[in-house]
Amino acid sequence: MSDDQSDSGDVYLKEYKGYRFVKEKTSSEYIQSLEDFEIRDSDVFLVTYPKSGTVWTQQIVTLIFEDDCTEDYQKNIERMPWIEFPMDGYDFVNRPSPRLYASHLPYHLVPKALKEKKAKVIYVFRNPKDTMVSYFHFSKMMNDLETMPSITELIERYLNGKVLGGSWFDHVKGWYDHKDQVNALFLSYEEISKDLRSAVLKISKFVGKQLDDATIDKIVEKSTFKNMRNDPKANYEFMPDHVADKKKGRFMRKGTVGDWKHTLTVAQNEYFDEVFQAKMKGVPLKMIWDLDE
Repeated sequence: MSDDQSDSGDVYLKEYKGYRFVKEKTSSEYIQSLEDFEIRDSDVFLVTYPKSGTVWTQQIVTLIFEDDCTEDYQKNIERMPWIEFPMDGYDFVNRPSPRLYASHLPYHLVPKALKEKKAKVIYVFRNPKDTMVSYFHFSKMMNDLETMPSITELIERYLNGKVLGGSWFDHVKGWYDHKDQVNALFLSYEEISKDLRSAVLKISKFVGKQLDDATIDKIVEKSTFKNMRNDPKANYEFMPDHVADKKKGRFMRKGTVGDWKHTLTVAQNEYFDEVFQAKMKGVPLKMIWDLDE
């Protein structure tokens, strides 16, 4: 099997070294070129597996660095672009510091300078049942993804990494196993949900920003799900119709923890647990499946 292939179980996706991406948005050659991407010490990377809270954390981080921004931007994606998805007319390199980047890349494909503890990495993970259910609904509205006809079909693909981003298990374990090789802060989506203010403080401290209480309060308020849903900078409603069919859903759908309980049957949940336990054996990451835990 070659490193670069299209047979990923989804006609819209292409695979490069285990990472599955939308064909129309990037290429294997571009991703490979990122290995030598020049990193500055002041760079901040937000890394997630898809549907794990990227947009939420993107909002928090851009607000934390709001006073450092010398450019006028209309959307968070302009301030914190996905490094693996080039945008026409946008220079990812020649930007004023601190440069902010988002990424869904697995550990083995990120710029090698990150592995020399240059820059800072915020890694946000989310329990895989909610991530899968979120992807299920996401696939219905995104025109560059195959619509999943049923959660039953998605479970097999998801547990075997045949979806956007590749394997959740490989992604999370890859970053966790190498967390000491990078300057990283690990946060869970569920932690952020439980106590947004504490998460904002934790991220601020990690990136070296000493913010007063009034500024923290403003960031927390602007980063609530309700306010983000109505914020044109953050809600991704700007995506054109040929990319997202907004009649079939919104980019920011629920933002809750434990939604999988409303989707998976008892048998499906038991099967998922069985695979999860086998694949995550020996990984001491605590998963929060419901906020009642």
